[in-house]
Amino acid sequence: MSLISIGYGNLVSSQKLVAVASPDAAPIKRLVQQAKEDGKAIDATCGKRTKSVLFFDSGHIVISALMPETIAQKLEEAERN
Repeated sequence: MSLISIGYGNLVSSQKLVAVASPDAAPIKRLVQQAKEDGKAIDATCGKRTKSVLFFDSGHIVISALMPETIAQKLEEAERN
């Protein structure tokens, strides 16, 4: 199992990750709100501004303070190793 850092000591499984999106679009905001209501949202921002939303195959959503590009770079590094 390959874990990647999403900031502030938080790690997620790269094999379960489906998509990484910017939180600015209205549809993404609605998905995050619905996940919060369903108890499937995990806040990994440590009080910082949300810069990316990670979607997992289990239906869970993780919000992160790292930019989507930064997470993509970490995923590429994990795939190479």
